[in-house]
This record gives sequence, C-alpha cells and structure tokens, in this order.
Amino acid sequence: MITVYALYDRISEQIYVGMTNDLERRISEHKRGQSFYTKRFKDFHLIYSEEFANYVDGRKKEKSLKNAS
Repeated sequence: MITVYALYDRISEQIYVGMTNDLERRISEHKRGQSFYTKRFKDFHLIYSEEFANYVDGRKKEKSLKNAS
C-alpha cells in the first residue's frame, strides 16, 4: 500500500504533500528533522492521508494535490 499525505505547519502556514509506503515511519522522520523540507516546520500536523493499492495511482494523487496547493 502507498499512502499519500499532507502536513500543515501552523506557524509558517505551509502545506507539505508526500507519499510513502509506511506513514508512521515517515511522520517520525519528519518529527526528527530528517526531511529537508519539513525540518524547518515547528508545529506541523497531519491533515490528510489516503491509501492507494499501487505507486502509479498514489503518484497521480500526490501530483494533483501538489498542483492544487
């Protein structure tokens, strides 16, 4: 399963959209500052997640969300 997710940082009012095969691990990496983009976020929250059966469908959704924000 592939999960597409979005994080929202209340301080910067930025939205980060990503894709992973392990959402818990990926959120943990974000919290530890191991993501180049989100390490500057101080107060981010998961605002969206959706699972997909395959990478292609997940990537399509990720791209559509990134183009919308």
